[in-house]
Amino acid sequence: MKNFFKNLGPGVVTGASDDDPSGIATYSQAGAQFGFGFLWLALFQYPMMTAIQEMCARIGLVTGAGLGNAVRKQFSRKVVFPITTLLLIANTINIGVDIGAMALSTNLIFPQIPTFAIALCFTGLIIGAEIFIPYKKYVKILKYLAFSLFAYVLTSIIVGGSIDEIVLASVIPHVEFNSAFAMMFVAIFGTTISPYLFFWQTSEEAEEDVAKNKISDVGTGTPKISKREIKTMRLDVMIGMGFSQMIMWFIILTAAGTLHASGITNIATAEEAAKAIEPLVQTFPHSGQISKIIFALGIVGVGLLAIPVLAGSSAYALSDGFGWKQGLSKKFRQAKAFYLTIIVSTAIGLWIDFININPITALIYTAVINGVVAVPMLFVIMKIANNKKILHEKTNGKISNILGWFTFALMGISVAVMFAMFLFSK
Repeated sequence: MKNFFKNLGPGVVTGASDDDPSGIATYSQAGAQFGFGFLWLALFQYPMMTAIQEMCARIGLVTGAGLGNAVRKQFSRKVVFPITTLLLIANTINIGVDIGAMALSTNLIFPQIPTFAIALCFTGLIIGAEIFIPYKKYVKILKYLAFSLFAYVLTSIIVGGSIDEIVLASVIPHVEFNSAFAMMFVAIFGTTISPYLFFWQTSEEAEEDVAKNKISDVGTGTPKISKREIKTMRLDVMIGMGFSQMIMWFIILTAAGTLHASGITNIATAEEAAKAIEPLVQTFPHSGQISKIIFALGIVGVGLLAIPVLAGSSAYALSDGFGWKQGLSKKFRQAKAFYLTIIVSTAIGLWIDFININPITALIYTAVINGVVAVPMLFVIMKIANNKKILHEKTNGKISNILGWFTFALMGISVAVMFAMFLFSK
């Protein structure tokens, strides 16, 4: 059992980071606005999400390099830089609103401290941790931070509800033909099957090759990968994505059973979002304050987990494009450009917080942006995953291709429908 957990790594970290503040806000809004209406997406998305992340992991494991490097081999630099630019824009916005959400949530507990001061502290902490904490220790920290999400599991169990209704809502698709539903559909897909996860998963598998001394550096040499290692990687991805979707299901269920049931159908503030967890501690004195603390710990925990992943994926993508030395396993002096990308992208993200926007609302719009950006990236990943010159005999099988192309088509159609509905609703 000890070796089993030891072998779990990039997939679990990726799955946990998927439930970032943007994910929590999006899933909470989905539950508040549509009740049980989006529960079915947790089960529906799981095979698609797993298939895409497995492709990314396989690309990194087999090539010993990042996704940008594979894009360059499949297409050219002319494709790498537009893809990287889209990723940088989406990631930077995501970092900004995640830091804002962390600051806003912490401010619920310490209202006497200005949110901008809290945001500055979190930014410094995140940058410092990525630069100065060794990779292996850092990954262990990231794994344990994922447990902060279980507050939603406990709350949903306490809240309860009609088992028959919940089960039916979890397996039978519910669809509404309006712009609000279309936007939320894209947002959920965007925050679940996110572009930054593609790059992070690929590069972290390459980092694992370096850690196991299969290659001397990311992007140098071709590692020898056994069938057992492929099997372990797939199990890691399946567990990580399963964890992500389970938490998504419980967050939607919690918001539906608390906020939606109480008539709150639009979450505009962190305080309203925190009310979803209040039943967990309703028998305690000052339950409102305790629920705020639990909510803040959850947001801060997944924020500390997700923001380094966001900044790291940007750094990996740029390093692949420009041929820089890269990797969280390296010291700052060994990969200066890589770490400077992390610092700059996190700092620009912080700057976004000083623009007068509501972080809770911005988190949902960020998910929509990710949903739009994911579409061209999915096409690129599918082409690479079927290229024998890059992956040799470890290209996609029939099931992976079916799930992958279906995901690409579904997300593409969903984005088109969303834009069409917004145009026709005006």
